[in-house]
Amino acid sequence: MHNYICETCGVQYESSQHEPTSCSICREERQYVSSKGQFWTTLEDMVASGTYKTEVSVEEENLYRVQTSPSFGIGQTAYLVKGHGYNVLWDCVSYIDEDTKEAIQQLGGIDAIALSHPHYYSTQVEWAETFDAALYIHEDDKKWVTRSSERIVFWSGDTLELSEGIILQRIGGHFEGGTILEWKDGNHQQGVLLCGDIVRIVADRDWVSFMYSYPNFIPLPSDTVKRIAYRMEELTFTRIYDAFNRVIKEDAGETVQRSAKRYVDALNGVLFHT
Repeated sequence: MHNYICETCGVQYESSQHEPTSCSICREERQYVSSKGQFWTTLEDMVASGTYKTEVSVEEENLYRVQTSPSFGIGQTAYLVKGHGYNVLWDCVSYIDEDTKEAIQQLGGIDAIALSHPHYYSTQVEWAETFDAALYIHEDDKKWVTRSSERIVFWSGDTLELSEGIILQRIGGHFEGGTILEWKDGNHQQGVLLCGDIVRIVADRDWVSFMYSYPNFIPLPSDTVKRIAYRMEELTFTRIYDAFNRVIKEDAGETVQRSAKRYVDALNGVLFHT
């Protein structure tokens, strides 16, 4: 019996004797099945290959980047937030081994894992079991969980404070339960948002964007983007980190509002004529 991992999205499945017939995450229109076909691996095989390692690096005071090298699956970055005696892993990556465990333990371990949306569930149960951590997923995305665990907490509503100054904010959009993390103490108490790609920093770092599907270029409705912008206007932050090592270091709140207006204007046909 093995917990198979989809090689395209990096999400791990329930224990089974044979490979799953398909990946429910990748077959949905927000993701995709590789043009080369559906392929599976296991965490044991990844470790045994000697190919991968976990890189943990400092982003700023009390914030650490956690990445798999070389890139695997979607290639997202997870972040470790060190709070007041309470550490939170924001999003997750597929690869974890003894060196990973040692590096994270040196930073105080993990008390909770919080997920932005299903594309980054990866091997979240392995991480939760390794660090004896609770695993927080919004109940609106419950149907996308591919490996069950008693460690999973399906939370509800729009706001959940995990610890002092570390708050989950459900803003929807990319997924119904799409969540971002508001870290009030980050950036010298000016506030930091960790957004996965619920909010995505684009190539021009002066802007962000919002999508239903990033790989398949399916936009969100204008009313949804307006609602997201309204919710984010209530939050405390001047800096944003997304899932792909892009950062807006200053005036991020203004950037979100300006970007939302441009997005809505584009959809409504008032930004340009072509």
